[in-house]
Amino acid sequence: MPTTVVTDLPAPRLTDTFGRHINYARLSVTDRCDFRCVYCMAEDMEFLPRSEILSLEEIYAIAQGLVNAGINTLRLTGGEPLIRNNILWLIEKLGALEGLQELTLTTNGSQLSKYASELARLGVQRINISLDSLDPLKFKQITRTGNLEQVIEGIDAARAAGFKQIKLNSVIMKQRNDEEILDLVNFAIAREIDIAFIEEMPLGEINEHDRAQTYCSSDEVRQCIEQRHKLLPSKKTTSGPSRYFKVDNSNSHVGFISPHSHNFCSDCNRVRVTVEGRLLMCLGNEHSVDLRTILRDQAADKQALTTAIKQGLLLKPERHYFDLNSQPDIVRFMNMTGG
Repeated sequence: MPTTVVTDLPAPRLTDTFGRHINYARLSVTDRCDFRCVYCMAEDMEFLPRSEILSLEEIYAIAQGLVNAGINTLRLTGGEPLIRNNILWLIEKLGALEGLQELTLTTNGSQLSKYASELARLGVQRINISLDSLDPLKFKQITRTGNLEQVIEGIDAARAAGFKQIKLNSVIMKQRNDEEILDLVNFAIAREIDIAFIEEMPLGEINEHDRAQTYCSSDEVRQCIEQRHKLLPSKKTTSGPSRYFKVDNSNSHVGFISPHSHNFCSDCNRVRVTVEGRLLMCLGNEHSVDLRTILRDQAADKQALTTAIKQGLLLKPERHYFDLNSQPDIVRFMNMTGG
């Protein structure tokens, strides 16, 4: 497995105008996906033309710029990152990137049975896998195109590959999959992995369901779990916004990602890079810096990218203002932003 080179030089530190330490970036490697999850994208999506999408070499250059600026954790996202051609080339390069402390990945699990062992070998330490239902019919309804059996095979392949941590991500929606909360927790416990429950985020205009009506808060999910399992306070943290609890008498933790009910903006430590090269400062705002133009400017010097990233932090807002009861202010879908 690639190892990070350790030097005696102090790591650079990125701080925004609100004093938050920014050390984590999510890189979208594609806007395409083999699923069409109802909370993530429209059924008939129009994807970006190839000329507007960053090449793998450009994504690696941005990763270098981010690390040089002070980012020490990178998460690869999509769409579905594992359907990107030659993605293992990029992962191998990132796994050996000097100054990077942790490389992680979010996936829908459809390709994991094929790639899990290679991902672990090339330096991916933690992996998040989306799983919203254990019922094949409901799973197909939520993902529109997904195969539950294939995803479960991928989860088991990831367990066998020996990642430092595997976490399931579940978006809970009332009248869709909220009756499966305990089943999902028990599935995670049986496999000795973690699970995080996510409140749906109002990104992109969808017609498939009314987000205000299907909204299920983290408090409601927790109350459901505590009918069966005792949740203990935990000091467990990751680079993301989950609040974790240890499930008593198990090796699993339950996390809650609560952008609506328990706003976590005050602790935000992250930025995102979209598939077309926008450095996005906040999931719920459009403040961004165009890194693709800098990359493709032949006259730009080697420091231009790092400088733009550091200056971009001045644009990072204090918080988002998600509102489930109005039309979404953010018209981009989640597949454009990266999970």
